[in-house]
Amino acid sequence: MRISVITNWAYGVTVVLTVLSGSAFILSATSATRERIAVEEHLALDDLADGLALGAEERTDEARLYVMRDDIRHLDAFQGKEGEERRRERAIRGVRDLGATPIELQALEDVEKNADVLDKIEEEAIAAYRNGDQAGARQTLFGPEHDRLQTALLAAVTRFRDLANARTQSVMHDTQARSDWWGLIAKTLLAVTAALFLSVLYFILKRRVAMPLMRMTGIVTRLAKQDYAVDVPLDRRRDEIGEMNEAIHIFRENGLERDRLDAERRRDQQTKDLILQMMHRLQACQAQEELAEVVTLFAPQIFPDLAGNLYIMNESRSTLSRISSWHEPQRSDQVFPATACWGLRRGRPHVSSHEHGDISCQHLDQSDTMGLCVPLTAQGDVVGLLYFEERPQGHMEAEASRLYLELIAENIGLAAANLQLRDKLTNLSIRDALTGLYNRRSLDEDMNQHARDRELEQLSCMMVDIDHFKRFNDEFGHDAGDEVMRYVAQTILDTIGDAGRAYRFGGEEFTVLLPDTGDAEGFDIAERLRSNIRGLALSHRGRILGPISVSIGVGSLAEGAAVSTLLTRADDALLEAKAQGRNRSVMASVLVPDSKMRGSA
Repeated sequence: MRISVITNWAYGVTVVLTVLSGSAFILSATSATRERIAVEEHLALDDLADGLALGAEERTDEARLYVMRDDIRHLDAFQGKEGEERRRERAIRGVRDLGATPIELQALEDVEKNADVLDKIEEEAIAAYRNGDQAGARQTLFGPEHDRLQTALLAAVTRFRDLANARTQSVMHDTQARSDWWGLIAKTLLAVTAALFLSVLYFILKRRVAMPLMRMTGIVTRLAKQDYAVDVPLDRRRDEIGEMNEAIHIFRENGLERDRLDAERRRDQQTKDLILQMMHRLQACQAQEELAEVVTLFAPQIFPDLAGNLYIMNESRSTLSRISSWHEPQRSDQVFPATACWGLRRGRPHVSSHEHGDISCQHLDQSDTMGLCVPLTAQGDVVGLLYFEERPQGHMEAEASRLYLELIAENIGLAAANLQLRDKLTNLSIRDALTGLYNRRSLDEDMNQHARDRELEQLSCMMVDIDHFKRFNDEFGHDAGDEVMRYVAQTILDTIGDAGRAYRFGGEEFTVLLPDTGDAEGFDIAERLRSNIRGLALSHRGRILGPISVSIGVGSLAEGAAVSTLLTRADDALLEAKAQGRNRSVMASVLVPDSKMRGSA
């Protein structure tokens, strides 16, 4: 019940009890007034009775003294007593207005009759005395008849007094009992009113107001300090305190929701900042390894509950290879064909999970962990794939952060495409378009770098020329000649491996630089290369091109020689190899002086 209702009821009951107790006090006071009136009436009747008896005796005494002493003063006193007697007679007649009972009235009538008879006898005796009949007057006033009448009068007064006393005593007792009864009721109602007031004070002010307010004071203080972790017990009371408690509970829930939204906003802002930093670094990447490092660094910070891989598409657009990973994802393969991913097939993000009721990608295992594939596209072409999966005890944020994922994927795709385009442009500037080997420009730069930075280190050089190359162009066409050059270039790369770098010097000539390689080792590599090329016959469009052979000149830096002379020495050795009949390797260190070598060639 609401406090206002309880208060109103308590107020109403208090008013009613107050009115009743006041009425009881009024009735008690009225009864007391009636008791006082009854007492006054009793006293008045008693005084009246005493006055009648005393007046009758004094009048009789004055009459007797007058006839005995013949003193006019007694006659005057008798006549004065007579006037007083008349006034008492009128008072007797007023007794009827005081609510006298018929018996009392009858007793008063007897008193009045006896008083009239006695007054008449005494007046006659006075008259007889004044007429000279002194003996008769004395006989009348002192005779038995006068004594009998006086005795009867006194008896009537006594009887009246007894009747009046009995009645007034009964009235006084009744009024006193009624006054005491109403006083008791008034006191009881007053006590009930006080008890009700104290109960209301205790129940409402203390139990339902003060105590809940004391409990809520600490809660409100902590909420004012934005400590929304405080526990607010929900009070189901349907009153003002309950409404206040519900309001505080709603305020706390709103505060928690506001904190949650603020935390989400801060996390969102932090995510945006990380994405922005990631974008800036992606734009500054100059190699695919740097791109992989940037993604590996920022992806776990942006999505801490997700593990993932970054895949890049090969040049043939058929296979994806993992170049970076974070948080150790378990489901996806390291290398897989492009057709194994539904995300790549559809060109949009794809969720692989039994809970989503969609088909899983073929490059994922059959576990229940949710996986998300986001294609990396640039200018409409797919360049790679971002893969995410839920970590143990993690929460899959991918659906909620789809916009961020697509934004990141778009930027990674653009960065990867830019790097691939840069690599292509770089390759076009430093590599030969036909063979894929480094071009003459790259050779000059590497020679200059070696002369500048590693002049004291050993360096060997091979000059390789395809024997009778013009024959392939003339007999089989230029396409066949191109095929021969590509074959020789690939064989050079396979033979030297990581030992050096191969260049297309021009036409059908190739150059190989072998750092940290001496004369004997360089000559061995040249012989191995010549043997590898000679060991296979090519065919082109169903026609056998015939055996292919090369002539190789090998040169190395002599002690104190300049790097710029190395190519000349190797070229001289190549000329010597051709002069000796081709299909052979010649070491520049065993050549005759240049003038003779040139002459023999």
